[in-house]
This record gives sequence, structure tokens and C-alpha cells, in this order.
Amino acid sequence: METAAQLYLDLMKKVLANTIYEDPPVPASWAPAHEYDELNRRLGVDWPSVAHTMIGIRRLENLEFCVRTALEDGVPGDFIETGVWRGGACILMRAVLKAYGVSDRLVWVADSFQGMPKAPESSHAGDRELASDRYNAFMATDLATVRRNFQRYDLLDDQVRFLPGWFRDTLPSAPVDRLAVLRLDSDLYESTWDTLVHLYPKLSPGGFVIVDDYHIPVCAEAVHDWRQKFGVEDPIQDIDGLGVFWRRGS
Repeated sequence: METAAQLYLDLMKKVLANTIYEDPPVPASWAPAHEYDELNRRLGVDWPSVAHTMIGIRRLENLEFCVRTALEDGVPGDFIETGVWRGGACILMRAVLKAYGVSDRLVWVADSFQGMPKAPESSHAGDRELASDRYNAFMATDLATVRRNFQRYDLLDDQVRFLPGWFRDTLPSAPVDRLAVLRLDSDLYESTWDTLVHLYPKLSPGGFVIVDDYHIPVCAEAVHDWRQKFGVEDPIQDIDGLGVFWRRGS
């Protein structure tokens, strides 16, 4: 029989991805449908018009697994996502802590809260080509909206901390001591690189790295360049053909 905690978390995932009321997507070039599609929402390949996350059910399940495993195995540290959109993945992390009565860990919510940065001429060529800032009319979600989304689930409290600003400015001095789960959702080469350089050293052995945008070539390139430079050889595991994760060794 499923426990009350698991029933709560299963419902949270359905609500966060809005597979309950099946909101229509905002059409995009890679997912041009105007109507809700169950497979697209499960895989997180559409742009929901209402849902609080776009990462889909499979990646929400992976996030729950990583957070729950870190708790069960006693991996020390907090939980963070860099690039949060409407806050859904961070809301799920806070829900896992709530479900299991964990009161001594924090969820860090790191984002510019103004969309994607415009890639300057000095930036990585792939970032300039991707030009993610052209989607800011849809992608940009301000801090007040994300806070309000936490409140809607009764999950905005002292265990939720916000890091507003560009990663290059906020992450080097972020007041994060140790991490058990580091989730990246930032698309760009430079954002991915900055996150790994500044936050991976704080990840405890046994902790998890999740890369949501691994399917984007510049993101994957940044991950592999960083792993090669710093000698990280922990095996990368696929989640759903789009995102990946690995567990830090000793």
C-alpha cells in the first residue's frame, strides 16, 4: 500500500505538470501542437500555458528519486535548482522535505527572474547562435510570481531561499555551504559552466547532479568540457532522452 507521503508527492507531480486539467501548450517550433498531448507533457517537450513546470513527469520523477535517495542515504547538504522558470521543480523539492518531515535542509531557488541573458559577442558562439533571450516573453518569470506559486502549495517558508540575479554574479558568493542535489536548467554553455564551476565543489559525495538541458548541444558541450577539465568520470545516466544525471563518487 502506498504511504500518505508518496500519494501526496504523486499528486504534487501531476498538479505541477498540470496533467490534471491538461492546459494547452504554447506552440513552439519543436512542439507546434495547440492542444494538450499526454506524451509531450510526460516527456516535458511542450511549453505549458498554465503548469508550474515544463520539465514533464519523467524528470519530476527523477528529481524526486534523487532528493529522496539523498535523504535516505544521509547525504549532507541542501538542494538547489539553477534556472527555475515558474518554480515547479523547486516546489517539488520542498514538498519532498515536507512529506518526510525534514526541517534541517534548504531549497535554493536560483534564477535571474528576468529570463535568459542576451549573449554578448565575447560569449560562446553556441550561446550566440541559440539566442535564448528571444523567448523571454514566455520564459521570463519574476520573483514575485515564483514566490506566489510556492504559496499556492503552502510551501513558502524559511526553508526556501532565493538567489536572484545572473549566475555569473550570484553563484561565486552564494551562501550555500553544502549540497546534496544540484539541478541545472539553464540552457547555455556559459550558464552551465558557471554553475558547475561554482557549485559542484559544494556537492557532497553521494550527491546528485541533474542536467535538464543536456539535449541542447551547447549545454552538453559545457558539461563535457567541464568534466574533462576537472577529471569528473562518474557515469552519466539518461533520464528521458533529454535530461541526464550522475551521482558524485568519493
